[in-house]
Amino acid sequence: MFFQHVYDKSLAQASYFIGCQAKGEAIVIDPQRDIDVYLNIARQNNMKITHITETHIHADFLSGSRELAAVTGAALYLSDEGGEDWQYQFAHTGLKHGDKITVGNLILEVLHTPGHTPESISFLLTDTPATDKPVMVFTGDFVFVGDIGRPDLLEKAAGLVGTQEKGAQQMYASIQRFAQLPEYVQVWPAHGAGSACGKALGAVPSSTVGYEKIRNWAFQYSDDEPGFINYLLEGQPEPPKYFAMMKHLNKVNRPLLVEVPKYPKLTKEQFLAAAQNGLKVIDARNKADFAQAFIPGSINIQGNNSFSTWAGWILNYQEQFIIVADDNQIEDLTRKLMRIGLDNVYGYIPDVHSLDIPLEQADVIGLDTFKGFVGKEDVQIVDVRGVSEYNAGHIRGAENIFVGTLQDNLDKLDKNRPIVIHCQAGDRSAVAYSLLRRNGFDKLKNYSGGYKEWSESGNETVR
Repeated sequence: MFFQHVYDKSLAQASYFIGCQAKGEAIVIDPQRDIDVYLNIARQNNMKITHITETHIHADFLSGSRELAAVTGAALYLSDEGGEDWQYQFAHTGLKHGDKITVGNLILEVLHTPGHTPESISFLLTDTPATDKPVMVFTGDFVFVGDIGRPDLLEKAAGLVGTQEKGAQQMYASIQRFAQLPEYVQVWPAHGAGSACGKALGAVPSSTVGYEKIRNWAFQYSDDEPGFINYLLEGQPEPPKYFAMMKHLNKVNRPLLVEVPKYPKLTKEQFLAAAQNGLKVIDARNKADFAQAFIPGSINIQGNNSFSTWAGWILNYQEQFIIVADDNQIEDLTRKLMRIGLDNVYGYIPDVHSLDIPLEQADVIGLDTFKGFVGKEDVQIVDVRGVSEYNAGHIRGAENIFVGTLQDNLDKLDKNRPIVIHCQAGDRSAVAYSLLRRNGFDKLKNYSGGYKEWSESGNETVR
């Protein structure tokens, strides 16, 4: 058996290339949208991708299953569980609980594991003729290392009221069935630490059924369904705004993008004309470089592993935008954007100084200066971290407005009063600072050291 774990750090998303070397056939589970990684694996290992499948209708990334099927001619196998509201709306071979997919000498048995979503399935892999016992289970967003999938996304991200309680009940039942699998079976989930699909995902890529029964909190509530449901639903992170669009696009027929696009480098004249027409500018430079000199109205989303997540929070899927990034960075950013379906890039510029326009500077302050604002009645101190982070500990007097929903809560801020923003360690507050400046907030300061520096320096915090 050939096995390769493909991991996208930017979305903490895992996909799997599994092949039968004897027959030269392979299956890909939960592929990302830039599919060249799987084509390269197949070519380098003299295999043909003959099967493609998914564990559920994803919310956190735009699946590349249909792109991969279009290029390779492989058969597409997708869940037909969950009822009529949870069916893929394009051609595929449907899967039900107990069905089996044969890939050369490999057999993948379908397990219906609802909870995260109603149609969620897992795949129990047996490598014959080496053994007639299962050796791996691919759990999607069902069981993670140290955590399980959240059942509240359909309600919070897609607006389907009343689904989180039912999902939690289904998850409890699925967990009980999962616990009956042999303890030696390896667990390979669809996400790792940093994903918004759970609240306490482990950083290691895989586990075993036995290990999860010992260390995963979900298996400690075997006789307490109400306690399980309460713990599962409380303290989940805010689901990114783009999740609803991903749910839709992964379910319906949509245009395919089978190659990584190449966006043009804009001339000064092209950029100025586009900016004059109102195109947003996303500046992907380091926050320190942005603070030194930025295009008025531009939004700072650093081109790190969180780039696509914050772009999905802030951009919509109808508007074009421009990227500020180095030539050697643009392909990586393009891949990050296409993985969540943000394809509306007009072009990019590598150097803001070449535009010959007035640039602005951010007002970034340190700990000592920040202390002078704490406790002042005429100053608004705004903590832009998530609600659960804020509740766990915050600076006295700070208001909580999460950066992802900041644009929807501008009415809570007073442009006539000094405003000091902070997050945990400066990355999110850099995004928030640029958003507020774009919206006309001029009496604004960014305490970049954030809650981390404040608390580690021994200053007072409250819960």
